[in-house]
Order: sequence, then structure tokens, then C-alpha cells
Amino acid sequence: MKLSEINTLSASAFLARFGDIAEESPWVAAQAHAAGPFASQQGVIDAFADALNNADDEDRLGVICAHPDLAGKLAAAGQLTEDSTAEQASVGLDSLTDAERAEFTVLNETYKARFGFPFILAVKGASKAQILDSFKERLPQDRESEFEEALKQVCRIMSFRLMERIEA
Repeated sequence: MKLSEINTLSASAFLARFGDIAEESPWVAAQAHAAGPFASQQGVIDAFADALNNADDEDRLGVICAHPDLAGKLAAAGQLTEDSTAEQASVGLDSLTDAERAEFTVLNETYKARFGFPFILAVKGASKAQILDSFKERLPQDRESEFEEALKQVCRIMSFRLMERIEA
């Protein structure tokens, strides 16, 4: 979609087109729309990031928790959003060996038990090994650092999704 078209969208039309950018959290798109009109693709991306980062901790945690586990039960059951399905498949998380799936399950559960929210990583362009290494590097961190890292990763995910939908 061209930026000129985006800038003419009503709030409801913007929400219909971009309400799924932040996983299961259309309020982010509603807040982003209020920042328009946008001067560039990056302006839209920044508006989404600002909407998330300026929200209260409870709302930001809700966005983080809306993200599915990487290679988790929802993926196995085919219950991910269209974007999450494509993102996870693009790095081979839909075709794990039994041993790899077991490792992801242990890491997902360990991470959630430690921090109280799922491990978030913008997986686009990453390998399975890089994803597993990231899990292991981040597990020793403190909760506040991981909360901030999760928000950064959500912003990267939103950025990738927006770049796919908006002509530069």
C-alpha cells in the first residue's frame, strides 16, 4: 500500500488494514493512526513503536504475552496468526526434528517460568542455531532487561511486518 493511500484511511480502515501488526493487540494500530498523517514508511513504523513504548507496563506486557512461543504448541496446532506462521516457517521452525522441538519446548518453558512472559525474538533472517543461542544468552538476564529486550523485539517484528505492507 502506498503512503498516500495510508494517509487517507479513516481510523476504522487503518485498523482493518494494520490492526494485526502488533500480535493480537489492535490498540497499538489505533494509537499509531492518531499520529498521522505520515511523512514516510519509517514514520508509520515509528508511530507503532511509539504507541507501544508509551503505553503503560500492563498494556506493554499484554502485547508481549500475546506473542506465541517459538515452535510451540500453537504452532504445532496450526493456531498462529498468518504473520507468525509465515515468520516461523521462514526460518524452519515448522520443520524441526523431535530433538529440536524438545529443546525449544524446554527453553520456552524455562524462559516463561523465569520472566513471566514468552521469549520474543524477531526471527526474520535468523537460523535455528542463532535463535537457540539467543535463548541461552538471554536466560541469565534480569527481568527488567528482558522486558526491555522483548519490547525491542516486538518493535522489530512490527517493523518487518509494516515494511512488507507499505511501499517505501
